[in-house]
Amino acid sequence: MRVFAMELFTKLFGDLLLFVYHCFDRIVIHGYLSGLSRPEQVVHFFRKVVGIPVLSKEILSQRTADYQNWVEAFARNHSIPIEWAEKGVRKEDYVLPSLRRMTKRNAYGVYFIFKSMEQGPSFRVSVPKYPTKDPNHRILACQRSRFTHDYFYIRDEVLGPMVMRVATFFPFQTTYYLNGHNFIERELNRAQVGFRKNDNAFLAIDDVAALQAAADRLSPDIIRERLDYWTLILGPKFSVKERKRVKLSRFYAISQIEYCRNFIFKRNFPIHKLFERGCELGLWRLTAHKITEIFGARLHRRLPGKLATVIDQIEHGHHVFRAYFKHAFLKQYEKFATFLRNELCSNNLNDFGLKKGLDNLDAVRQTFKVITSRFAGFQAQWLNVHVDFPLLQRIALPITIGSVRYPGIKIHDRRVIRLLEVLLHGGTHVGGWTAKEIHQSVRTTFGLSERSYGLNQLRYDLRKLKGHGLLERDGSRYAYRLTPKGVQVALLFLFFHKRLCGPLANSRFHHRPDPQHRPNSRLEAAYHRADKAIQNIVDLLAAA
Repeated sequence: MRVFAMELFTKLFGDLLLFVYHCFDRIVIHGYLSGLSRPEQVVHFFRKVVGIPVLSKEILSQRTADYQNWVEAFARNHSIPIEWAEKGVRKEDYVLPSLRRMTKRNAYGVYFIFKSMEQGPSFRVSVPKYPTKDPNHRILACQRSRFTHDYFYIRDEVLGPMVMRVATFFPFQTTYYLNGHNFIERELNRAQVGFRKNDNAFLAIDDVAALQAAADRLSPDIIRERLDYWTLILGPKFSVKERKRVKLSRFYAISQIEYCRNFIFKRNFPIHKLFERGCELGLWRLTAHKITEIFGARLHRRLPGKLATVIDQIEHGHHVFRAYFKHAFLKQYEKFATFLRNELCSNNLNDFGLKKGLDNLDAVRQTFKVITSRFAGFQAQWLNVHVDFPLLQRIALPITIGSVRYPGIKIHDRRVIRLLEVLLHGGTHVGGWTAKEIHQSVRTTFGLSERSYGLNQLRYDLRKLKGHGLLERDGSRYAYRLTPKGVQVALLFLFFHKRLCGPLANSRFHHRPDPQHRPNSRLEAAYHRADKAIQNIVDLLAAA
């Protein structure tokens, strides 16, 4: 049985991770008026409840005008900015200063209103082509038209910052934009758990279990309660009589939903390499069969939608790996150079055999959690190879610190190898080595003359090591010792040349020992295994 993602990924990269958590990210919910969604319901409402025998376009437009006037008065009475949305302006960025001011005051409510002309569902009223027995009969049909939509930007005390969009024409459809990270933030603040959050990600937390518990507490009942509250406050107005005669409660349906699994790393160094390698392996190995296996489906010819993998480049060079399945896609990206995110986005829950009603949110959570876990498990297996962490490549490249440029350090540089070997024996020099002491020791150890290795050459090599963070001075004295990183790099360089490269190169080009009569030595057995592995690689490269 395959090890799950949390276990396998943390087993392979646990020393690089701070913590892992999963939660809902973006949630888009549609709200439908149960008693005014169909044409016959609207006709009944105006004829039997309101008492208007002839339904016309002017009657519907009057309801729209009344609601728009109420919105203008609400914004004026509460000193809320109300503006028309400009093309090319991102609404969330534009209203961010208003949200920050409300957060600073620790206040809740509406802090901005946008008006926008958009396509939406509406009704068309027309006179019958031929006369009927009822002279007041009109044909009411559903259509999509362009009319005003109001965006209410809200800071809710339970769900955090959210957006409510109201269509100002019958049937007054509402849309709600939520984010699970905002809800988690409110829960952690209420529990007084310390954390550090950037945009829609938690980068540090005092209690990881409390973070995951807060994410799991987001339930349909909590969401419905807050949506009902704001819909009653900000939605279209109906009289008491109308509310008693017609069912005006809203049915909430999930239109779009995202579920993410976040891997928070201690350092930003391995994130890009893991993501880059994951993209390469994903493009090659994530075939149609693998995609359907990850999404828990069976591949057949009549499978609707597309099965594909792509890499998208978003603004500012931000890359996203996507695996498409029907109307959904699973994406992976690195963000803030701090964490890696696997995120499943669905635009139609029917692709997973799930119903779109808000009451099915828990079923969506369980299904999406399994899919993201399965994807992380596959990827962890792919990455369980010699992933390229280019320490030697990075050290070999020149670096610039301020206005000073330091040359790279090559693993085949004999002068550097000699210098590192001498510096590794600096345990007897508590205060570090002076340049003259290092120079004398290198010359004595390797039998070098003053002409073949001068003091200026040594100072050049010391400057390179110091620039790459491998060497440090003892306070203000001109005495040098290896840093912890320098000790590790020195051991790597020396082991590579003396323990691995030297014996293997000698055995491959000068004398091939007979494996049948090798001595009973674990080291010699390891060399034989390494020699056999190298020969297999050579054979595979030749066959390719």
